[in-house]
Amino acid sequence: MTQPTPIRREGAHPPLLAAALDAAEHGWPVFPLRPGSKRPALHGETHCPRTGPCAGGHLKWEQRATTDTDRIRRAWAEQAFNVGIATGPAGLLVVDLDMPKRNSSQDTPCGVDTFSALCERAGQAVPITRRVRTASGGQHLYFTTPPDIRLVNSAGKLGQLIDTRAWGGYVVAPGSVTPSGSYEALDDAAVAALPGWLLDALTAQEEPAQAPAPAALPLRGGRRVADVVLERETGAVRGAIEGGRNAQLLRSVRSVGRFVAWGDIPRHVAEEAFQGAGEAAGLPPAECRATIRSALDWSIRTARPKAAA
Repeated sequence: MTQPTPIRREGAHPPLLAAALDAAEHGWPVFPLRPGSKRPALHGETHCPRTGPCAGGHLKWEQRATTDTDRIRRAWAEQAFNVGIATGPAGLLVVDLDMPKRNSSQDTPCGVDTFSALCERAGQAVPITRRVRTASGGQHLYFTTPPDIRLVNSAGKLGQLIDTRAWGGYVVAPGSVTPSGSYEALDDAAVAALPGWLLDALTAQEEPAQAPAPAALPLRGGRRVADVVLERETGAVRGAIEGGRNAQLLRSVRSVGRFVAWGDIPRHVAEEAFQGAGEAAGLPPAECRATIRSALDWSIRTARPKAAA
């Protein structure tokens, strides 16, 4: 896939407010993200004032996302919030084509290349649709979803470094800026309908797992194995759906915890990775921290010696 020059638009509004209003004009509900961050700026359930939108009970970011221009102007008048688009309520599925992590093998393909190969194997052209370059250098491909099908997030189901965001997920809108870089629209293509072959791939029933239990992983090259397990488990957390997110976070942290106990992964690295994954799945930051801390403490206490594992 080519990398055209990003489109830059000037407007009467401050850039981030303009980005939020632009998304709302497309009918995509938005909500504020912390300035310079990808994390929601809205209060969590433990600090909910039970007033305003939450007068009838705490509303999470997906429920509070809006296309109401007055509410958007009031919110972005407070601070230069980044912009989150709630993909489920927007009727969108966004394919997230990520870049390899810095500690990945040099021959690891990026998500864009893997997606191109996926299209080729399916005998399909790479879809022409709205594309956004992410802060890491990856891409977001926007698609509209069938009205009668409720799609949820996925992690790695289409291929390595390919995740999807739908119900239970959100994406950072172009115009937003993080320490890693900015999100920028790459072209003005209309948002295409999700191709049938991609829908089939996302809704296909997976075969029952036949892999050995995680404890049976080979221990040679322990750090390499640890990195693979960390990437797999954080992906599972990011793809978890509402109602099972905290349980998935607990299971995944415990799966990685033995590597922390053995010294293959520094504790702070695991904590940061799972904190980001949990918040990306929609869990409140405080809830993520508590679950991660508890799971790692348990893992460190109960981990068998490495030679016996």
